[in-house]
Amino acid sequence: MLPVTFSLLLLAHDPLIFWNDDYEISILPVFADIARAWNHGEFPLLSPYSWVCGNLAGEFQYGVFSVFINALIVCVWKLPLKFSQQAAALSIAHLAVLSAGAFSLARGRKLSVPLSLFVALVASLNGWIICWGATDWFGALGAFTWLPWAWWAAERALDPTRSHWRFLWPAPFVYLLATGGFPYTVLMLALVLACLALRALFEVGDITSSARTRPLRGLARLTRIWPLLAGVLLGLGLAAPAWLALLDYVQGSARESLHPSAHWQWLVPWNAWPGLILPSWTVNWLNFSSRLMSHGATELACGLIPPVALLSGFIVNGRILLRKIRWELALLLLLFFLAMLPTAGVFRWSFRWLPFFHLVLALCAAEALASSSQKQRRFAAFLMLLLMIMLVLGALVLRTGGEHLFPLAWIFLGLALVWIVIESFQSISPREWAPAAIVLGALFATYICIPPNSGVPKYNLAQSLLEPQPLDPQRLYLSVYPPPEKFYRTEEKPSPVGQVIRLGSASMWAGLRFVNGYSPIRPAGVAREFASAIHGEVDPDLAQWLLQHVTGENELLERIGIDGIIVAREFDFTPQPAAEWELATEAAEGRVFHRRNKAMPVVRSVNFFGRNSIAKITDIVARRNWVSASVAAPDGDQPALIAFSRPFFQGYRARIGGRNLAVFSERNLIPLVEVPPGTHGRLTLYYRPDWLIYGSGMAITSAVVWLICAFFAMRRPVQPA
Repeated sequence: MLPVTFSLLLLAHDPLIFWNDDYEISILPVFADIARAWNHGEFPLLSPYSWVCGNLAGEFQYGVFSVFINALIVCVWKLPLKFSQQAAALSIAHLAVLSAGAFSLARGRKLSVPLSLFVALVASLNGWIICWGATDWFGALGAFTWLPWAWWAAERALDPTRSHWRFLWPAPFVYLLATGGFPYTVLMLALVLACLALRALFEVGDITSSARTRPLRGLARLTRIWPLLAGVLLGLGLAAPAWLALLDYVQGSARESLHPSAHWQWLVPWNAWPGLILPSWTVNWLNFSSRLMSHGATELACGLIPPVALLSGFIVNGRILLRKIRWELALLLLLFFLAMLPTAGVFRWSFRWLPFFHLVLALCAAEALASSSQKQRRFAAFLMLLLMIMLVLGALVLRTGGEHLFPLAWIFLGLALVWIVIESFQSISPREWAPAAIVLGALFATYICIPPNSGVPKYNLAQSLLEPQPLDPQRLYLSVYPPPEKFYRTEEKPSPVGQVIRLGSASMWAGLRFVNGYSPIRPAGVAREFASAIHGEVDPDLAQWLLQHVTGENELLERIGIDGIIVAREFDFTPQPAAEWELATEAAEGRVFHRRNKAMPVVRSVNFFGRNSIAKITDIVARRNWVSASVAAPDGDQPALIAFSRPFFQGYRARIGGRNLAVFSERNLIPLVEVPPGTHGRLTLYYRPDWLIYGSGMAITSAVVWLICAFFAMRRPVQPA
């Protein structure tokens, strides 16, 4: 309950603390659409309200295949909460589960309750989790929540004193982690598993034991890790739809062709590490724009004690401590360097290793404290006071203290003195609980003194975004606006924004159909055709050319079904020809143009290529993952071409009268189906990609195997103690 109470206190201090940047224009509107899907009895594979962010499963970060995330969304959206309160509820629930997992991990390693609480607080309330995961990048928090649980379960699977069914433990947590929405956490889990497997191969005995052990030989090396491998494979099988969707969706996307500079952004500078003790420590970091900026090290905040406890443990008890935590220490050093090195492939921003670094650091520090005598812990307290004084003086001399150095430094010095006093007590209880209490106080003081949003943009998005006015839900809009992070943040526009232009994926709140959408992946097709940026804006020069050259009859925008154009006030161009468009609404944010005819249907019979007949289409039913209509193609030798005004993804299938039809596209923009001449019947276009078929099969098979094994495991008679 401590992380929940801690978060509620932060929320009382700042009601918008969990409401920033991606949470506003990406995460929460998509979650609102997921809740809408479940309310309508539909699985949220696709969204009809954004083309760029139309494939929710492929976007991965929304946890579409996570049972926990979907259940939490359904519950939260049943409550009468505002946007910022919904975001807070989602984050606080995950922080609570994360802390429980870290606590269980520490207890499984035979640490005391106070030290296990110490580990839980550092893991769930450290600077990176609060400043980025809980308040901005929900996918990072959604996946990392399950890393301590997966680690704990993996150690149980490697414990030879447990039954042969111990391989069942890792599967559900590997599944929850893999479907949580953050590929980086999958890499973190891979490192954990590699470390545990190597340790199991070269040591005998309980995996959590600190005793020195003899090496394994021969086949015993491999048989020792079979429960871990089996459990992980089952977990990955359960999560197969999620990672297969991502692998399919990323092909041909903008994420495949990241600019090399992106891999050098947000590396932890070598001179920023004093921030582990003094989070206001300010040096230059390379930001999202590949520019050096002065940035405080709030991401490194871990509550003062962990680095000091580990350092003092090596000073006074180095050899014994090294034998005890040599594997964890090797992992800690690896993470230390990974956080400073550039990444490769589809991964970027290496400071994303920091939450894992904090977790391992907390475990190592807890082991050091557990091995320390009262005298040694008193030395650690004095060392913390000394380091604090040195860092404060150094910050003043080097001018690296930042604008929040005081009163934070005074509070930290006070906490160091309090620890010294507590360690002088003869009573054991206050001394046991002191590290957890100091961590809690230091982290709370950090977030009160230093704004925890890390400088990411905030937008003033009002609850009125739940209403479609002044836009038409029947039309498909293309919104042309400048980069939101520069032009619409609260510093630039303090009044409510977005009612007309609908930033990012905000169209999903009111169920409006937009081409725009927030997508880090930016899939092949419409996102590439319109040069869409991550935050949903299209390239303004391309937009101007499109509005002046391809908005007429049978041109590109008409072909894909766009019958609404929104142009922000920052731009002075309008759609041409003027005879095709009329000004529907003019507001402070921009102008809304509609085609002069009524809204275009989502299913049309067209003759794009000059070789098709025109069919009669009636009774259109459009749902999230499928659309159908009654089609009557005329007799003759020319097939009818049916165009569906929805984004094209590989995996669409079509069927009419029991006959399968081929689905293709024009420039990967919209699905097209040719209906043979003289065909009459109900044409259904439905989304059923290969990854969903095979992934579902793998998930169902893994679930059946896990449930059968769990049934037999529960039937095993309980052995007397």
